[in-house]
Amino acid sequence: MIVNGKEVKFNEGMNIEELIKKFDLNMDKVVVEVNLEIVSKEKYNEFILNKEDKIEIISFVGGG
Repeated sequence: MIVNGKEVKFNEGMNIEELIKKFDLNMDKVVVEVNLEIVSKEKYNEFILNKEDKIEIISFVGGG
């Protein structure tokens, strides 16, 4: 699968929640787009990814 423009090792049956944990990101501070469609946070644990998917993960960072 492609994540943020880079090829990533794919684990069969992986869901979005597992992918976020793999990258050590905070689930409350990211937005995930799969094949040009934003996936709601409520579906992260049930949305199964495929090896052909193109995924964008956008992380929000506070500062000031």
